[in-house]
Amino acid sequence: MKRLAVILICVLAWCGTFGRTKTSVHKLSSTRMELECITTDADSVPEGVNPNAISIKGYTKKASDSKEAFFVTNRTDRTISQIKIRLRYTTLTGEQLHERVATVNVTLRAGETRLVTIKSWDIQRQFYYYAGAKPRKKASPYKVAYRLIGYSLPIGE
Repeated sequence: MKRLAVILICVLAWCGTFGRTKTSVHKLSSTRMELECITTDADSVPEGVNPNAISIKGYTKKASDSKEAFFVTNRTDRTISQIKIRLRYTTLTGEQLHERVATVNVTLRAGETRLVTIKSWDIQRQFYYYAGAKPRKKASPYKVAYRLIGYSLPIGE
């Protein structure tokens, strides 16, 4: 009887080590949505830089996040080691909230896509990306657009 109890306890302990993993496919459609490009003359691209050399898709930022994440795709036929982009954040009605230039250190071979994160502009965590999940706490939605300013090619390429 004691032996059966010991075996039963061991079996239950062993089964308890298999934790439940949470997997979700909710809201993955935003990974296909490409960000809008800034198209003003004030954001001119330096000579020799193709403004269509990269694309950004799948942007996400929750109100509680301290980082912004998005997928960057290299559309050139060369390896890129760094990109420099202008990001413009606006309300849903088009009022500008913030604008900045971000340098993203990411190595992308031709045609490659990679998920990158950058520090968020929203240090008070009062805004969320409009295409993402609506937060439980009070926060304001925003849109973001980008413009490629430049990119670096690794030495020897």
